[in-house]
Amino acid sequence: MIKLGLMHWQRVVLALFLIVPGTMSAQKGKLRQTERNIPVFTQFSYKGNDAVYKEYPLNAGEFYNPILQGCYPDPSIVRRGDDYFLVNSSFSMFPGVPIFHSTDLVNWKQIGHVLDRPSQLKVAKAGVSAGIYAPSIKYNRHNETFYMITTQIAGGIGNMVVKTKDPFKGWGEVIKLKFDGIDPSLFFDDDGKAYVVHNDAPDKGKELYSGHRVIKLWEYDLEKDEVIPGTDKILVDGGVDISQKPIWIEGPHLYKKKGRYYLMCAEGGTGDWHSEVVFMSDNPKGPFIPAPGNPILTQRYFPKDRKAKTDWAGHADLVEGKDGKYYGVFLGIRPNAKDRVNTGRETFILPVDWSGTYPVFENGLVPLKTKQKLTAGVLNQTGENGFLPNGNFTFTDNFSAPVLDYRWIAMRGPRENFISTSSGGGVAIKPFETTIKAQAPVAALFCRQQHASFEAKVTMTYIPRSDKDLAGITCYQSEAFNYVFGVTKKDKDYYLVLARTERKEPLGSPGTTTTIIGDTKIDVTKPIELRVVASPQDEYSFSYSADGTTYHNVGVPVSGDILSTNVAGGFTGALIGLYATLDNDLQP
Repeated sequence: MIKLGLMHWQRVVLALFLIVPGTMSAQKGKLRQTERNIPVFTQFSYKGNDAVYKEYPLNAGEFYNPILQGCYPDPSIVRRGDDYFLVNSSFSMFPGVPIFHSTDLVNWKQIGHVLDRPSQLKVAKAGVSAGIYAPSIKYNRHNETFYMITTQIAGGIGNMVVKTKDPFKGWGEVIKLKFDGIDPSLFFDDDGKAYVVHNDAPDKGKELYSGHRVIKLWEYDLEKDEVIPGTDKILVDGGVDISQKPIWIEGPHLYKKKGRYYLMCAEGGTGDWHSEVVFMSDNPKGPFIPAPGNPILTQRYFPKDRKAKTDWAGHADLVEGKDGKYYGVFLGIRPNAKDRVNTGRETFILPVDWSGTYPVFENGLVPLKTKQKLTAGVLNQTGENGFLPNGNFTFTDNFSAPVLDYRWIAMRGPRENFISTSSGGGVAIKPFETTIKAQAPVAALFCRQQHASFEAKVTMTYIPRSDKDLAGITCYQSEAFNYVFGVTKKDKDYYLVLARTERKEPLGSPGTTTTIIGDTKIDVTKPIELRVVASPQDEYSFSYSADGTTYHNVGVPVSGDILSTNVAGGFTGALIGLYATLDNDLQP
């Protein structure tokens, strides 16, 4: 079990330690849905049922925080003209780096993914919490180009950048950058010069304590797209006050306002001591002086049992709104009734008061509220006109649209390698010879768990050929922590099996333990509806229906503990998947 306080860089090391060989499948093309061991999924629905949205209904002139529910961590934001663009970390999800667009900072549409091709994303062998860390999106008005810079802990890539003139039309190929560390961010000065700031280790032999990190700056060559050798300089050593041994200074962004330079960073690790701090200088190369009022955003000082709790706030980015006011996006978590984090790190937004010398998040140093006030003239269109929903929404998909909804992602490889659709609706998933427990591409189509309490169900048509075939749904935190609820064959009979997989030894040790929770014989000659319901008390119940009306539970309600960051570790939130395999090891 990993402790909540395990910090960013420690987890990076663990993610690298867990990498094992795997292969990328290249199965493509239309699938014959009459093939017995290829399941077809139809009529998917997901419905949120969190009490907080019932207790705090929206009034006129309000919207909900977080603006992106579920696993959308490490937000970065940029504005060009009337358009705002926001990106998030995606780790080993494929495609990677979801990108969202808004014109008012409240209503958001996903317009795609920045990294949507295998040539850009080399995560086939990566652990679930490796891959893409802390993307930063910036716009250079001098060459009218958008840049997304990030760290890809996979495929030997490391720090990298991609570019585009138009985020609606896709991004270029990866340009590898030659410097160590993580969390890079670009800054374009008024004189046309460019810089990169990032987290790094102290100079060799100068580490003073565990968690001691520094923020470095490099000059950046815009013509060659590379840092200029020999220009690196440490801007912040340790954090705000190194005598206090601050840990994990990271996620830096550089800004300029009224001729002065501001360096904003996360400090305190990604757990319950997370915060945002800011420094100021007259020169991009420093020296940078910390604000006397640091931190400018945190939730670490408040009672653990506070109502409608949001915690772990930090890893922020600022943008100037069209009204001349500043706003900050940042990550936070909303633990469930068992104080566990199943939905992962989510994206929040707050106005920022920059009327004084330093920026300060408005109400960022008091317990965060579920609702926020709309800016004058903005209409909350949640779930309407193509905008993403918030609150207790319902998402339905019969997979009949010509393009798969952006909510659906794969793990470690393209969705196109294993899916096909039919004109009558439904998605066929051609199974791989890998299971959900493999650190390799798997034949599973995932969406994020976005509520602590929810219901998800899907209709499946499927006849397995042998006991090595299985298809169904999965609740997935990682390759080592998951539930599988699927149909398989034993002798001449067909069974629906529920299994729990977990790694009981310390994180980093090999092997997992799988336990069969329950099984039942079923008739596979007709479609079957599979359902999972998560209760407010963090219990997940798995059931099926042959008629769409009467449901039968398989096994007992199970704990959501292994679907939490608290138990599984890592940086992701739980996913719900439509899954198939030719290497089933779950026997009734």
